[in-house]
Amino acid sequence: MKVVILAGGLGSRISEESQIKPKPMVEIGDRPIIWHIMKIYSYYGYHDFIVCCGYKGYVIKDYFANYFLHNSDVTFDYRENNLMEVYGCEIEPWRVTLAETGGKNMTGSRIKQIQKYIPEGESFMLTYGDGVSDIDISALVEHHRQQGKIATITAVQPPAKFGVLDIDGESSILEFKEKPDTDAGWINGGFMVLNYDIFRYIDDEPMRIFEKEPLENLAKERQLSAFRHQGFWLPMDTLRDKNVLNRMWRDGEAPWKVW
Repeated sequence: MKVVILAGGLGSRISEESQIKPKPMVEIGDRPIIWHIMKIYSYYGYHDFIVCCGYKGYVIKDYFANYFLHNSDVTFDYRENNLMEVYGCEIEPWRVTLAETGGKNMTGSRIKQIQKYIPEGESFMLTYGDGVSDIDISALVEHHRQQGKIATITAVQPPAKFGVLDIDGESSILEFKEKPDTDAGWINGGFMVLNYDIFRYIDDEPMRIFEKEPLENLAKERQLSAFRHQGFWLPMDTLRDKNVLNRMWRDGEAPWKVW
């Protein structure tokens, strides 16, 4: 089963980094966050990736074009017709297709454009290029198969960023809760499984947003399933999120590091 990663957005909420690189290439522990996401899938045996590139996609292409150089010792011998020798090269067993899906296109358009890389009738996985989790991918896939629906979304409860005040009618604070477990209900956490039939719900209109009409229509037809994940999940939306993830990685407390 192929894994599709949406990696073409502008990343405007983390503009401190995205001005010079696409958000999936922002580093956590000296590795792009897209690498961390791919390592999660690879741990569960999924090694075939399709990356939907867009904004500054050439940075992603350059990274994977030279991936083995980033991860090995290399000797360049210019005396011997530019001979190159690679040492100690331990590379993940990945197959990576980098698809150019437009600099400003929305998620629905990007997904529709990679239909040509999905074998007809075959299911595939889809996620965003900016979020990590300790999700059990095998359990997610099994849930999707058992539900028998066109699409499965991983439902998560976002971590709270602020304390909560319980205030009575006379403006007295009854209770102060510092960062409760959740801010709200369940939300779309990415890490989806989609049947090939999903392409019937999407067109390649550049402004087509996958999370709008396509998913709304699937829900109306009772073809959308939720896989509830109550473990760790965090998207790298802001510089604060990046710093949190980096601190976890540095301290050896990264829950998403299942490999």
